[in-house]
Amino acid sequence: MRTYIIRRTLQIIPVFFGIVIIVFFIVHNAPGGPYATLMDPRMTPEVRAEMAARLGLDQPVYIQFYNWGLEALRGNLGYSTIYQRSVIDVIKVYIGPTFLLTFSALLFSFLVGIPTGVISATRQYSKTDHILTVFSLIGISMPSFFFGLLLLQFFTIQLGWTPFSGMRTVGAVYPSVFSYWADIGWHMLLPVIVLGLGSTASFMRYTRSAMLEVVRQDYIRNARAKGLKEQVVIYRHALRNALIPIITLLGFWVPGLLSGAVITESIFGWPGMGRVAIRAAMNRDYPLLLGINMLLSILTLAGNLLADIFYGIADPRIKYD
Repeated sequence: MRTYIIRRTLQIIPVFFGIVIIVFFIVHNAPGGPYATLMDPRMTPEVRAEMAARLGLDQPVYIQFYNWGLEALRGNLGYSTIYQRSVIDVIKVYIGPTFLLTFSALLFSFLVGIPTGVISATRQYSKTDHILTVFSLIGISMPSFFFGLLLLQFFTIQLGWTPFSGMRTVGAVYPSVFSYWADIGWHMLLPVIVLGLGSTASFMRYTRSAMLEVVRQDYIRNARAKGLKEQVVIYRHALRNALIPIITLLGFWVPGLLSGAVITESIFGWPGMGRVAIRAAMNRDYPLLLGINMLLSILTLAGNLLADIFYGIADPRIKYD
């Protein structure tokens, strides 16, 4: 296993390097160019040329990439023009709330999607199966921004049960750590449901399909013939073998949830990387966009690596030499 992890990690390095090159050139060729917001439309061509030279934008693109890459290896991803601080500092401030929101949504999806998928498979063609199937189809097809606005309209505006936006109550004084986290959890309730809806429905559909295939295998019939309890047959024998496609889906959903947080955070005013990414794109803050895309690339590659490792844990027949 250790040899396999080292080999896969080494394979990730050139892939990540290729992603960085592609993202850099896409950002570089975007309309307006880097630091376009710093350019005053009333500037004379001479002043523009002087400013571009001072920023290094007058050099060929491969020279700019080389200089940026050297600084990135030293831990310097550039300077954010809209936040007036380094990109690393901006990511450090806003990455925590995003990770809290996305991994809570992933945990919610995992705990709800897989059990409901098992129930739907073990009660195939029943009324429960039909209801859960309808729910999963709605969850997959409904846009997150529309679902989020519906929840805000009903639970926040009409009923007044949930907070409208933000991560904490403004001006609140917390007598204990529990009350502090309870307030954050109450603000997280609707964003977690919205962000986790699509992944919950996907987990449920994949679990149902995998379970329907596994429960027809000979070893499941043998386990039942030996007199094992139905719960032991389903959850110890069938579910473990049905987890392989779920693990594959899990590897892709980790970075996918971070991308989906862009819309969810904007709807609920959550102070995370999603709102930062939208603001950076609208204000052409390209150094910050490069930093965010590098983070998403790392999470995508790490998710695939973790999925490969979990394959061996879920199925002992998979060996890594």
